[in-house]
Amino acid sequence: MTVTPLGIPRRMLEFTIDGEEARVPEGSTILDACRAAGKDIPTLCEGDTLRPKNACRVCVVEVEGARTLVPACSRKAEPGMEVRTDTERARHSRKVVLELLASSVDLSTTPKVAGWLKEYEAKPDRFGPDAARLNEEPRVDNDLYVRDYDKCILCYKCVDACGDQWQNSFAISVAGRGFDARIAVEHDAPLTDSACVYCGNCIEVCPTGALSFKSEFDMRAAGTWDESRQTETTTVCAYCGVGCNLTLHVQDNEIVKVTSPHDNPVTHGNLCIKGRFGYQHVQNRD
Repeated sequence: MTVTPLGIPRRMLEFTIDGEEARVPEGSTILDACRAAGKDIPTLCEGDTLRPKNACRVCVVEVEGARTLVPACSRKAEPGMEVRTDTERARHSRKVVLELLASSVDLSTTPKVAGWLKEYEAKPDRFGPDAARLNEEPRVDNDLYVRDYDKCILCYKCVDACGDQWQNSFAISVAGRGFDARIAVEHDAPLTDSACVYCGNCIEVCPTGALSFKSEFDMRAAGTWDESRQTETTTVCAYCGVGCNLTLHVQDNEIVKVTSPHDNPVTHGNLCIKGRFGYQHVQNRD
């Protein structure tokens, strides 16, 4: 018989979202409650396996009595709270944030952003061609993954995944200040000369495609990347006895990348270099 620890039951909190009653377990965030209520709140820096960083500010909502808009991803729900998610003030803030991001960063591979820009009538081009951009070529210095900092929004998710929240390699951090701030390894060296262990957990959490499999990068460059033609199959990694789950993304009968289910109790979306990148032995490659 398998015994499953249930933990201490959490009391339920009652409050309102857009005038409707909401009920969530104690410790839930406003974003958790909104999702449970079926409300689509945009967010970029939030991740279901990481602590909130409050970096992108796309998920802001109004809370009665609060002086400023609050980030739904980190603000805990409280009894009696009155939350409004679709006010003019919240929508205007999201619009400006999206405009600032899209004017300075390449968001072409960021899921859902095109729809959000349309929904909030954001016009990034109003800042003109002189809007500050990094304008840096993708860094292709290894055979496993590519760093394209022109797509980076400095959400810190890769830093947290590489640091004390998961991998504890501390290979990457934020270097520079102001407009010169960017994600980098020590001394801004090539990845092969850094402390990176190539677990790829930074790729798993990257919301914009600034970090991507070399296979995906090459296919996008060739115009052959097509997620609508890809299938996903979840299996168990065969390299050791830990039991990590792998989700194989297959296009044209070839594995193009590997992810891991975030709700898996073993991996929580994380893998090692063998699980993430060691799949060539199961397929024929020219």
